[in-house]
Amino acid sequence: MGKNFSLLAKTLYGFEELLAEELRKLGASAVEKGVRNVSFEGDTGFMYKANLMCRTAIKILKPIHAFNVFSEDDLYQRVYDIPWEQYMSHTGSLAVDATVFSKKFTHSKYVALKTKDAIVDRFRDQQGSRPNVDLDHPSLRINVHIDRNICTVSLDSSGDSLHKRGYKVASTPAPINEVLAAGIIMLSNWNCQSNFLDPMCGSGTFLIEAAMIAANIPPNINRNEFGFMSWPDFDADLYDLIEASSLKKVSDFHYKIRGYDIHPSAVKTAKANVINANLQEFIEVEQHDFFQSQKQTDGPLRIICNPPYDERLAIADIDAFYEKIGNTLKHGYAGSQAWLISANMDALKHIGLKPSKKYKLYNGKLESKLVCYDMYEGSKKNKS
Repeated sequence: MGKNFSLLAKTLYGFEELLAEELRKLGASAVEKGVRNVSFEGDTGFMYKANLMCRTAIKILKPIHAFNVFSEDDLYQRVYDIPWEQYMSHTGSLAVDATVFSKKFTHSKYVALKTKDAIVDRFRDQQGSRPNVDLDHPSLRINVHIDRNICTVSLDSSGDSLHKRGYKVASTPAPINEVLAAGIIMLSNWNCQSNFLDPMCGSGTFLIEAAMIAANIPPNINRNEFGFMSWPDFDADLYDLIEASSLKKVSDFHYKIRGYDIHPSAVKTAKANVINANLQEFIEVEQHDFFQSQKQTDGPLRIICNPPYDERLAIADIDAFYEKIGNTLKHGYAGSQAWLISANMDALKHIGLKPSKKYKLYNGKLESKLVCYDMYEGSKKNKS
């Protein structure tokens, strides 16, 4: 399909190994983990495939230039010297994102502004007109990363963050990020050979991500666009071929994915999202109080849940709420494995169960803990 080049996939803290393994399975070469990112190599077709099929990637970046910068003038001139006419037209539009880890460059927005100025000045000087800035739907989104004195300029092949899967028609307060949800399911090592329950499902994110994992459906199949689709060298036939090939790998799933929520509005929202994702054959959503429930099926059950933290969703007595979670699991869900993510470390202690696994993650900017509880049939001693 073409020559390989360097690419960088950005992800959430704690998901680096998950993403590296995803990329290896898809066929990437030179895969190397970083912090919140994974570098790799692939051709144009693989770049398309990574955007379509990586569940734990937020962005797929294509670095085009790296250089040393020691001043604002350095940054401006080195960006100005890049042949931007190869990547976009003067009649197009651009947006620049920047991240900085430097004593010299301390304001990412200023770096983004300086980069934009250099690009539009080059077009004006060479072609007499300049591209516009469009932060929402640019024809080219550019990423600038400065680490001390090293500046890397990349093309953002994803456009909008890849957590925007395209299946949500509505949301509920404090929804979980789709990439975070997918990564949690993957961290739990669910083998898709059991039923699945989210007992506080909100807008249904865990349910939908679980169904797509279980049926091997590309996570971003519902997106209308990626950044690379507006590049001058976009190969629509190649993308269509990759999309068609990925859909041939969709598999059957013979278990049930079920969601509960006590709020009628959340149930309505989750059902609408499930229908929009075309996953209603796999997922059932019911209005139900988890604290009045018990396990409905024989055999193992995987429970994954994002309970309120008393942050964006207020709970009158958060400690008692978490204690009820623990009691419901203990008395109603023997034979299950329950995974909870929470940013309320004190409330987690009131679950009253000993976690078998713990991971540090971030839900947005909130440091969170993902914990696993094994709910044995009978005593744990009898299972050893």
